Amino acid sequence: MSAPLEVGDLSARHGGLHAVRGVSLRLHAAEAVALVGANGAGKSTLLRTLAGTHPAATGRVLLQGVDVTSWAAHERVRMGLALVPEGRRLFGDMTVRENLLVAGENGRRGPWTLAAVLDALPALRPLAGLPAQALSGGQRQAVAIGRALMANPEVLLIDEVSLGLSPLAVQTVYDSLSALRQHGATTLLLVEQDLDRALAFADRVLCMREGTIVLEGDAKELSRDAITQAYFGLESSEAAA
Repeated sequence: MSAPLEVGDLSARHGGLHAVRGVSLRLHAAEAVALVGANGAGKSTLLRTLAGTHPAATGRVLLQGVDVTSWAAHERVRMGLALVPEGRRLFGDMTVRENLLVAGENGRRGPWTLAAVLDALPALRPLAGLPAQALSGGQRQAVAIGRALMANPEVLLIDEVSLGLSPLAVQTVYDSLSALRQHGATTLLLVEQDLDRALAFADRVLCMREGTIVLEGDAKELSRDAITQAYFGLESSEAAA
């Protein structure tokens, strides 16, 4: 059976900068994988390259076994890949409901209807009639996740889950993600700066440095020290209990 997402020897550039260097990874169905690393490690560029909003220089991206490396972003959405970008990028003058419905009109058909998203993310239900610009940062992030779900993705990419959010807002977002995981149908790859959050939430952790994956392992088996060493390149990285 094909993996929801498989990446082989993927590289991407920003002009002369080699931002992603020969990354290979495989995501399993319904698992949550946290991607960590310092600023400038290439995490956001990797997610955008997977989503098709940034071109790959080399390598390939497979969705359900289909090579989509040359596909445009909207084609990948229809194939089952959705990105929640850094900054959320909601339509501020539209209501939460309208933001969700617009996404549904441009995605593929599937179980994630407006009612299903509001059931999975119950914190959004009382907000449905409010304009997105009236929401808190955590609420806007939850709406952005719900909007991506309306495209009925097999794989959901979330960039900078908690960046710039208050601790209460971060808890709101992770409550939403935990509710989503209970439905068990979507594979998650999320960029997270908060290492404790990443270890507590994810099944696996990938650490990226200078465009490459330098450490990978089960979130319950990797030690914080091993991840910190890989994160900063202090010494050779190993998984440690």
